[in-house]
Amino acid sequence: MTEAVSENSEVTVLLVDDNPQNLKVLYETLKDKGYRLLIANEGEKALDLAHRHHPEVILLDIMMPEMDGYEVCERLKTDPQTADCAVVFLSALDDLQAKVKGFALGGADYISKPFQSQEVIARVKTHAQVIRLERQLQARNRELQSDQARILNSISEGIYGLDENGIIEFANPAAGMIMGCPADDLIGKNFFEVHFSTAADSEDNLPVMATCRQGVAENQRDIRMLRADGSGFPSEYRSTPKLDDEELHGAVVVFRDIAAELENERALDDARATVQEQRDQLAHTSRLSTMGEMAAGFAHEVNQPLTAITNYARVAKRMMGKEQPDLGLLQETLDKVEAQSHRASEIIRRIRRFMKKPATGKEVLSVSELLEDTRQFAEVDMRNNEGGIEVHLEDSLPDVLADPIQVQQVALNLIRNALEATRSAGASSPVLVSARRCGDRCVRVQVRDHGIGVAEDAEEKLFHPFHTTKEDGMGIGLATCRSLIQAQGGDIGYERPEGGGACFWFTLPSAEAGGQPCSVD
Repeated sequence: MTEAVSENSEVTVLLVDDNPQNLKVLYETLKDKGYRLLIANEGEKALDLAHRHHPEVILLDIMMPEMDGYEVCERLKTDPQTADCAVVFLSALDDLQAKVKGFALGGADYISKPFQSQEVIARVKTHAQVIRLERQLQARNRELQSDQARILNSISEGIYGLDENGIIEFANPAAGMIMGCPADDLIGKNFFEVHFSTAADSEDNLPVMATCRQGVAENQRDIRMLRADGSGFPSEYRSTPKLDDEELHGAVVVFRDIAAELENERALDDARATVQEQRDQLAHTSRLSTMGEMAAGFAHEVNQPLTAITNYARVAKRMMGKEQPDLGLLQETLDKVEAQSHRASEIIRRIRRFMKKPATGKEVLSVSELLEDTRQFAEVDMRNNEGGIEVHLEDSLPDVLADPIQVQQVALNLIRNALEATRSAGASSPVLVSARRCGDRCVRVQVRDHGIGVAEDAEEKLFHPFHTTKEDGMGIGLATCRSLIQAQGGDIGYERPEGGGACFWFTLPSAEAGGQPCSVD
């Protein structure tokens, strides 16, 4: 009994009969089952109680004066407040026509008089459970629809539901805002005519057309769409097919106005171009600074072959002044003049190439040739610092894809720093420059010196702008190196080697990997 009361405690049953004896029997039959029981002895009262209390089950007598059960049922079913009630007819009429009429008016069941208590209890219980479940399902559906509406209303992207012909069946508020009109005004209109001024049957290659007709999902960006007033805007859209048991019923389209986004992208591209221009200018300034520091040494470099040319020219003139000049010796002297002129020309060429701003773009470079060229360029520093440079290359080293001038600037900067550090420490060991393959798509170049190394508290700041360990340094050398290497798609760093000193390294993307950016673990 307790379980039955608990199960039925929220169920309301309305008993309708003009016979008090019948009402009493029904009441006594159901009173201990836990139902909330309501009683009416005529039609109007029954309608009033049903409208106010929304019973799950109505036991309704057919044969009543003034308003019979059929009319009561018909009015109950036409009222949205009571349409879902389960109407169970009670009647002594047991003919087929009476039952058919009752079911036609929306009746759920039929109990013949005189009725049996167990039959009434069983049928009320069954219909009460069905109505409760239906009402719970309807309430859940309303909650889901409400949640769906809130979600769709909160989305900033426009959303359309289209049928297979492109007719807009649904539009969320954001679609109306983007279009500049109420969302309801879009319902029933042709998507293609609204947004492209073209009917669905006139163009086969319009956006979303393949989704509506063939079920092909689409995703396109920077597509020009029209607003309600005819003005255009750049958009991005995604369309997915609406399928029901694999049958195509149109498309769902999600779109947004990307005008501001495109403007931001253009501004970002302009900013990147400006940064790159400033980076190149800084690198060029750094090279000019390096050349200023090395100017005296290069003057000496160029002066040596020029002096030799002058001396050989004087010897040649004296030899030609003799009555019988030694033509073989004269030829040898002139060959030396030519060799020294080539030497001076090569030095000047190397300086000019280093000084110029690099052209836009990267080249396939031989690492061995690049490092050898850099080593020759550093000969002045080797003499000034009384040091040496050793270059070690791994066998079968792949070419790299990079800007030769910028990479040479980085390598020269690291080598000059290493020579100065080695001299400051009073060491005589040469600077070690090595290159090896690193991973599948990059080459690692490292420069190792035997100086005093880098203080632990300065290690993290080595590549920060304006940080320097030199008394007269500006702190832009290593920062510039990092900027240049990152522009090549590589990485740069520092290691504390065993045995003291310092080791700086950088990586470059290999040409065989298509110049894809690389990094070192």
